[in-house]
Amino acid sequence: MATMPATSTPRHPAHDALLDRWTDLLRRNQSPSSPDPVAYGENLLTRWAEPHRRYHTTEHLLAVLDRAQQLATYADHPDAVLFAAWFHDAVYRPDRSENEERSAGLAERALTEAGVDEALVAEVARLVRLTADHDPAPGDRGGEVLCDADLAVLAGSPQEYAEYAAAVREEYAFVPENAFRTGRAEILRQLLALQRIFHTPYGEQHWEHTARRNLATELDLLSA
Repeated sequence: MATMPATSTPRHPAHDALLDRWTDLLRRNQSPSSPDPVAYGENLLTRWAEPHRRYHTTEHLLAVLDRAQQLATYADHPDAVLFAAWFHDAVYRPDRSENEERSAGLAERALTEAGVDEALVAEVARLVRLTADHDPAPGDRGGEVLCDADLAVLAGSPQEYAEYAAAVREEYAFVPENAFRTGRAEILRQLLALQRIFHTPYGEQHWEHTARRNLATELDLLSA
């Protein structure tokens, strides 16, 4: 497979279970006589385990997949959302701004090669691109599910949120402290200014309040 990264990385404890989930997902969406799904799953898991990642890791992939599965009945095309969860940060470098576009391109190439229907491939790529700003159009249920699943980390317990914020800082360790604080604070203000952070009924009911409390707390700490 041409897109396989050259380096190897240690396996996550959930590697085999995740690979099984990927294989089941791809097999039910492949055309007859398509390539073996396992190579594509290994490729993705290797990407998610890259050593420069601190937040956008296999653990994040697992969390987004679980949340997307939890919300799947709300989506019009659940499998498109699950594919998009696998690919949404498959290409990730914290010093680059085109990660979502490159991840969408990877999805288009890999899924087409793997024998997935053209319309489904296009929908997956569209959903991946939505994670650049997490602003799905009204009625875009697939986009709402994916964006909510990706942002559900904001609604964790205080300890979970602190661990998330610390991991983000580690990914941006190359950015000087003052510049990071300024940039991070701007992102937090943008999120807090949204009319709704979460778009699905479940997300709005169960995650919105907690996420806003966590974001406001982090902003206060950054501004201290």
